[in-house]
Amino acid sequence: MTKSADTHCPYCALQCAMTLTPPTALAPASQPGSVPVPGPAAPGIPLAAPLEVSGRDFPTNRGGLCRKGWTSPTLLNHPGRITEPLLKGPDGVHRPIIWDQALDLAVNAVKDARARYGADAVGVFGGGGLTNEKAYMLGKFARLALGTSRIDYNGRFCMSSAAAAGTRAFGVDRGLPFPLEALDTASTILMLGSNVAETMPPFVQHLKGTRDAGGLIVVDPRRSATAAFTADGGGLHLQPLPGTDLTLLLGISHVVIHEDLVDTAYLAERTSGYSAVARSVNSFWPERVQSLTGVPAELIRETARRLARGAHEGGSYILTGRGVEQHVDGTDTATAAINLSLLLGLPGSARSGYGTLTGQGNGQGGREHGQKADQLPGYRKITDPAARAHVAKVWGVAEDLIPGPGLPAVQLLQSLGKADGVRCLFVHASNIAVASPDANAVIEGLRSLDFLMVCDFFMSETAAEADLILPVLQWAEEEGTLTNLEGRVLRRRQALTPPAGARSELWIMARLAEALDAPSTYSEDPETVFEELRLASAGGLADYSGIDYAMLDRGDAAFWPYPAGSQGTPRLFQDNFAHPDGKAVMTPVTPRRRRTPAAPPAEGGTAPKMMTLITGRLLEHYQSGAQTRRVSELLAAQPEAKVQIHPAAAASVGITEGALVSVANERGEVECRAQLSTAIRPETVFLPFHFPELESANRLTEAATDPISGMPEFKFNTVWVRPVAAPLSTNVLQTTEAS
Repeated sequence: MTKSADTHCPYCALQCAMTLTPPTALAPASQPGSVPVPGPAAPGIPLAAPLEVSGRDFPTNRGGLCRKGWTSPTLLNHPGRITEPLLKGPDGVHRPIIWDQALDLAVNAVKDARARYGADAVGVFGGGGLTNEKAYMLGKFARLALGTSRIDYNGRFCMSSAAAAGTRAFGVDRGLPFPLEALDTASTILMLGSNVAETMPPFVQHLKGTRDAGGLIVVDPRRSATAAFTADGGGLHLQPLPGTDLTLLLGISHVVIHEDLVDTAYLAERTSGYSAVARSVNSFWPERVQSLTGVPAELIRETARRLARGAHEGGSYILTGRGVEQHVDGTDTATAAINLSLLLGLPGSARSGYGTLTGQGNGQGGREHGQKADQLPGYRKITDPAARAHVAKVWGVAEDLIPGPGLPAVQLLQSLGKADGVRCLFVHASNIAVASPDANAVIEGLRSLDFLMVCDFFMSETAAEADLILPVLQWAEEEGTLTNLEGRVLRRRQALTPPAGARSELWIMARLAEALDAPSTYSEDPETVFEELRLASAGGLADYSGIDYAMLDRGDAAFWPYPAGSQGTPRLFQDNFAHPDGKAVMTPVTPRRRRTPAAPPAEGGTAPKMMTLITGRLLEHYQSGAQTRRVSELLAAQPEAKVQIHPAAAASVGITEGALVSVANERGEVECRAQLSTAIRPETVFLPFHFPELESANRLTEAATDPISGMPEFKFNTVWVRPVAAPLSTNVLQTTEAS
C-alpha cells in the first residue's frame, strides 16, 4: 500500500522538504531474494523507484533538492535490500534465519557478556541518522535494558567539537541558533571549513545576497565549489595551510581588537572574559599569522574590517564546519571563531550571529536525547544529580539504575575485544568500518568481538563483519521526527509499506527489552515514544515539551527550546545566554604543537613525497557511501575515490593525471587515481571519505582526539605520496557494493 506523503530528505541536516507520491506508471523493479544481492545496479541502468519525489517549498530548500535527494527513492526497492535477519555461519557466509531465533541470539549474547565480564562489556554505537524517537529509545535501552554505560554514536565524529565550544561559550549548543533564512539579508558571511555547494547544494540560495554584495568570505585550503563563489567580486577566499585555522582566527581577532573594531558596549553587557582573550591574541599580528598560515596579512585585515562593517550594516555571520572542527584542537578552534563573533557583537543580535553547520540528517536531534556517552535526554548531563533524578522519574526507575558516563566513540572503539572492554556490540545507523579514524584498527576490533549485531537495510562494510544482521526500515517506511541544522523539529511520514521481514529499531528494542526483563516501558509506536521524550526533555536545555505530532502535522514551525505553553525559540540568545549570569563566556585559546610524523619508509625507486592529507565529501556521495554507492546515477558520476593533488607536487614525484597513486602512512595505505588540480595547495592532498577497502581515506586518519570533545583528527594527517607501478586489484577498480 502506497500513499503520498510530505516528508524530508533522508540525507543531510538541511533536511530538504519533499513530497513522495506513487508513480503514475510504475515499472516492475527487481525483487529482493532470500539472501541480499551484494552488487549494485549497473551504472546507467537505474532501478524503477517505487515512489516519485518532488521538491516541496520550505524555508530551508525552497523546493530545491540535490542529486542525492532526487535519487533517494531508488534505494527503497534496491535488489541489495536486506529483508530477513541474517546469521554468519562458520564459513563466513550470512544466511537467513527467523526473527525469533535472531532475537534469542542477541539476548543470549548480552546475557553471556554480562555474566562473564560485567554490564559494560556490552556496547552500543548509534548514529546521527536515527529519528529523535529512536535516538532517545536507544539511550534508554542501553542504560536500562542492557545496563551499560558504553554507548556513543557517530556524531562524535561530526559535531562534538562545535557542541563543546558552543556549550562552553553560550551554555547550550544548537547548530544554527537562528533560522537559515536570516542569512539572506547578511552583508558579510565568514564561512570556515564547509563546502556547502557540494555537501548541501540548496543551502547556497541563502548565500546569494551576500555574494552579490561582495561579502562572502570562505576559508578553505582548497578552492572548493563554495570558495569559487567568491570569484568575480563575490568576496574573498582565504587558503590557509591545513591545521592553521585557529591561528588564522586569532590573527583576525587581533585586527578587530587593535583597530578598535570591537563592540565595546556588547562586550561589557553580554560577555565575560574579554581581557584574557585580548591578551591571548597579542602575539598574533597579521604578518606573523601570514608566516604561519600562508594567508596574506592584507587579507586577514580585510576580513576583520568587512566583518565589522557588516555588523553595522546588513549583518555579519560567522559559520563553521567540520573542516575547522575535526582536529585535536577542534574545540579551541571553534571557540576562537566564537570569540571573534563575540568581539563583534554578533551572537543574539537581531541581524547577525554565529553558527555551526550540522552535517548528518538528525545530527542535531541525535545528540540531544541520550545516545551520547555523557548525556541524558533534553541535553542533560548524565553526571548532574538533578538531571538523573528527573529522567529516572520519567522512566519510573530508581536513579541508581542509570549508569554514569561512558566512553566517547574513539575510546569505545579502541576497547573492542579487549579484556576490560566491549565484547558484545550493537551498531545502529553507522558504518564504522569505513567512517571511523584508523579504520584498519577498528575493523580488527570488530573481528575480535565475541558478538557483533548490526541493524541495517544494506550489507554495509560494518554489516559484513557482523555475526547477526537485523533488517530495519528505510526513511520512507517509518514515522518519526528529526531536528534539522536550525534546531527546527520536523515530521518524517510513512509513504511506503516496508518489506514483510523488516522491522523498526523501536520494535527490536522493545522485544529485546522484554526478553531481558528490563525495567520501564519500551513502546514500538513513534508517537508514544515522542510523548515520553517530551516529558524527559522538559526543563532541559533542549526542551521539546511544547511540541507534539499534531502541531508538526499542521506545519507549525517548532524551534527548540520549546517549553510547554511557549512559542518556541527561532532565534536564541536575544535576551541572555544559557549561563547562570546570562553572559557568554570568552575563553582564551592558543594553538598546540602537533605530533611529529613518522618518516617515510626507505624503499627503492622514487622517494615518496611527504604531504598533508585532508578529507571531505563529494557532491554525489554521503558519509561512508553505504547508500549513495548503491544509486546507479551517483555511482556512475563518481565511481571511485581520486586523490586531488597539485600539478607541481605531482610532477616532483612523477605522478600524471589518472595515474595510480599510493597514499600511505604508518596506519595504512590507500591506492587510487590522481586528479591534478591547481585548486589545492601544493603541500596538500585531498581524499573523499565515501569509499571502502583500498580506497578508504580513514585507513590513514589518526585516532588522536580533542581532549575536550573526543573529536578525532580527520583533517590533518601526514602521508607519503608516490606513484604506483602495479595496477590496483580488480575488486577496488570495480568499486562493488559487496565491498
